[in-house]
Amino acid sequence: MTSVKIIDKINGFKEQKKPFYSFEYFPPKTNEGVQNLYDRLGRMLLFEPLFADITWGAGGSTSTLTLEIAEKAQNVCGLETMMHLTCTNMPVSEIIYALEKAKATGIRNILALRGDPPRGEEWKKIEGGFGYASDLVRFIREKYGDYFGIAVAGYPEGHADCVSKETDIQYLKAKIDAGADFVITQLFYDVDIFVDFVKKCREAGITVPIVPGLMPIQTYQGFKRMTTLSKTIVPQYINDNLEPIKDNDEEVKKYGVKLCIEMCNRLLDAGVDGLHFYTLNLERSVRKVLKGLSLVRPDQLSPYLPWAQSAAGKRLKEEVRPIFWQNRPRSYIARTGSWDEFPNGRWGDYRSPAFGDLSDYHLGWAKAEDTTSVYGPNPQSEQDVFEVFASYCSGKIKKLPWNDAPLSLESDPIKEQLVFLNRNGFLTINSQPALNGVPSTHKIHGWGGKNGFIFQKAYVEFFTSPETTQKLIDYIKKCPMMTYHAVNKAGDSKTNTKGTNAVTWGIFPGKEILQPTVVDQTSFMVWKDEAFALWNTQWSSTYPEGSESRKVLDSMIDNYYLINIVDNNFISGNIFQPFTDLVNNLSSPVLTSSTNGTTPSLNGSVNGLTTSVSNLNVQ
Repeated sequence: MTSVKIIDKINGFKEQKKPFYSFEYFPPKTNEGVQNLYDRLGRMLLFEPLFADITWGAGGSTSTLTLEIAEKAQNVCGLETMMHLTCTNMPVSEIIYALEKAKATGIRNILALRGDPPRGEEWKKIEGGFGYASDLVRFIREKYGDYFGIAVAGYPEGHADCVSKETDIQYLKAKIDAGADFVITQLFYDVDIFVDFVKKCREAGITVPIVPGLMPIQTYQGFKRMTTLSKTIVPQYINDNLEPIKDNDEEVKKYGVKLCIEMCNRLLDAGVDGLHFYTLNLERSVRKVLKGLSLVRPDQLSPYLPWAQSAAGKRLKEEVRPIFWQNRPRSYIARTGSWDEFPNGRWGDYRSPAFGDLSDYHLGWAKAEDTTSVYGPNPQSEQDVFEVFASYCSGKIKKLPWNDAPLSLESDPIKEQLVFLNRNGFLTINSQPALNGVPSTHKIHGWGGKNGFIFQKAYVEFFTSPETTQKLIDYIKKCPMMTYHAVNKAGDSKTNTKGTNAVTWGIFPGKEILQPTVVDQTSFMVWKDEAFALWNTQWSSTYPEGSESRKVLDSMIDNYYLINIVDNNFISGNIFQPFTDLVNNLSSPVLTSSTNGTTPSLNGSVNGLTTSVSNLNVQ
């Protein structure tokens, strides 16, 4: 997998005389924070930043998490990613490991820093290590040649450890001479100081792009703490404007946006190539700044596809994926990462040996957590397990072994139905509502840009008992518009369809119909191995052998079927009708819109969702 060097992208924007912008993020302290950051990265991708960079904790304290977040930002979230790398208190072996890991995961951009020591420790040069960022830049160039794009830090007000600004600029030139491609500056609030800094850099022979680092003020206390720690100069007029509103967080945030817009306009007028935002892992202020600068368009709020495209080179034209990995995109990318190509941007090479390769890497990003804290009380019966799944769908539980994040907003319209299914033994792990001509700019369901329309077939994927499986199959035989695939752990499979079934598509002016998610038997059989393994690796195995919880879960693993159902009637279908009727002990379709089309719907709406579970008399 290969990506693009950021300096090449910057030069492309310079040729077009277009300003760019980029975002910085840091590794959160908790697992929940990490997951929320991934969600935010996906949303901020819609603003089309030139790149994102991920910080490296003091002394390498967040190295593992930095590598993980950078890899996912690049390959799953679709952001061209630059990884910070410091050399303070870092042996060369760890630096090499980080660079090799970055290269292996398709990351081609490094922000090389001296860095700070871990809190409470003094700065020191490790024996055989590096004392300055210029040494790190030189090492990367000597060992990896031109493979990595390298950025370095600049300090408009001078580095805290430097004796003078002039000396600091000479240190910066040494980093450039060692092989750095461009400069990102420390945050500042005085534009005149930055402009003077750039002027002196040019006089010193530094010709590479110098990108200003900006941090919108989020809170008064946070602003004072940050500027005090970094010894940042704050013009008096900013302090004067903040003083009357310092106790009003919302007003402070509004002022922070207004100030940042004013600074950015002055910087763009001064001829900067782009703007780099220190986001503090927040979204709203940066979004408002970009809107205020007219650098984002309304149609940028829709993703190009309903899933984030990888920024890895070989995947740039990928336009179709099986729906089964919708909630575990990293696993899907890992499986298909060694494919030679993605022909014409079309998914389909399931014949590749890499597609069927199953390893622990696919089954979880880390060891399973304490299930008591993740999934609630230890299950003592199958009904207890049903409640865990129902609690996930209702939002009380934030993740399941098959779902890396909380239930998506797309499933909100069918949340009540999903809770009902799970409490009655249909344990859902993936679903989508039917859509019939929803505008492509819809806040939740839209993708692909403006002037298009989105369509979806209702889809639900779940585990259930063998007895219920047979009843469901018998019922669906009377529903010609429904197709299904069912398989158990042993590989016993049943289906009423062959080939590939597109379940999501979009229609746009001047384009062929896009079909980004599909269902097919071959990839489903590959997915079933992972789906059943996750029961064990992320849940059952966390309980002691012989415990009641272990027995309950292992029995379900051995006996339950994994099933997916597609209602091909996206106009007036009701995919939940079979479940409703079976719970009511009805063995033949009653008011099944998939059979007789009796449920009316409107164009441009989410279909089949107007009838709540309570109205179906199934409680």
